[in-house]
Amino acid sequence: MLDRDGFRPNVGIILLNQKSQVFWGKRIRTHSWQFPQGGIDRGENPEQAMFRELHEEVGLFPQHVHVLARTRDWLRYEVPDRFIRRDARGHYKGQKQIWFLLQLVGHDWDLNLRATDHPEFDAWRWNDYWVPLDVVVEFKRGVYEMALTELSRFVPRCDFRFDSRPDHRNRYLRAGLHQRDQMGSYAGEGSPGLANDAAVRLPAPGLGFLFELPPGATFEPDPQTSFGTDPGTTKT
Repeated sequence: MLDRDGFRPNVGIILLNQKSQVFWGKRIRTHSWQFPQGGIDRGENPEQAMFRELHEEVGLFPQHVHVLARTRDWLRYEVPDRFIRRDARGHYKGQKQIWFLLQLVGHDWDLNLRATDHPEFDAWRWNDYWVPLDVVVEFKRGVYEMALTELSRFVPRCDFRFDSRPDHRNRYLRAGLHQRDQMGSYAGEGSPGLANDAAVRLPAPGLGFLFELPPGATFEPDPQTSFGTDPGTTKT
């Protein structure tokens, strides 16, 4: 479903915990991180689409969250041709999004990256509000900055500071994979002996070396994936 300008209606979700940190998900079989998002189906309004995507991507239901705010207007980004299927080129241009700011009123253990048979993420963590944009796919960065800026005034105060934006050179969340030695640990949720402040190194599918998860991240491997094969494609 496209509008007359070639943009697909879409929703984005910024999910806060009680410390005003945001849910930050690693896209399955990739090394990029992002917020939950997804298209608006025919007959849905943005809020209905948001709750559907919230469950499909992170396993939460409406009773687990409180809606704090949404962006006033659509925020748009264009998708480069190399990411567009050949049969869609010429009429598909990109996404237009309404962004929602949600407060988690449930618990961390309510989140489930395997709520559907087609997961979007295989790892997640709580991150400071001003996320490092260098790990977001480049063509989405402008929309992320606009959404975070517009919604920041609705973030519960806690220790949150509007002027505490980082320089986007986060030690662990980087766009490039860290090529290190081959000695590392594979860690799943609840792995014994893993310190909360220790980075986790995991095999990068098809690349022959390891990538690093940030401290406190939870990794849920796709049971359909072999770490010796090339990564599949994921939605934008």
